[in-house]
Amino acid sequence: MTEGQVLDVMRDAFYNIIICSAPMLVISLVVGLTISIFQTVTSIQEQTLTFVPKVLSIFIALIVFGSFLMTTLTDYIERLWGNFSIYIR
Repeated sequence: MTEGQVLDVMRDAFYNIIICSAPMLVISLVVGLTISIFQTVTSIQEQTLTFVPKVLSIFIALIVFGSFLMTTLTDYIERLWGNFSIYIR
């Protein structure tokens, strides 16, 4: 494998990591910010209040975005295995 091919594989891997994790991270950020604002307004200082809504929102996000995530990862793996003969030269 040449250095360019290694960089291409790594770039694609990092791109897929970012694309696949972005929906869950954004949803978790929005839910956490909403709960934090609610806690500030109501002066509730319970630390565990954000845990359950975040877990539920991530679970729902995985259900909603699951097919997109699997399609993205499957396409990446198919490209990786499709070019395998090029990588072993």
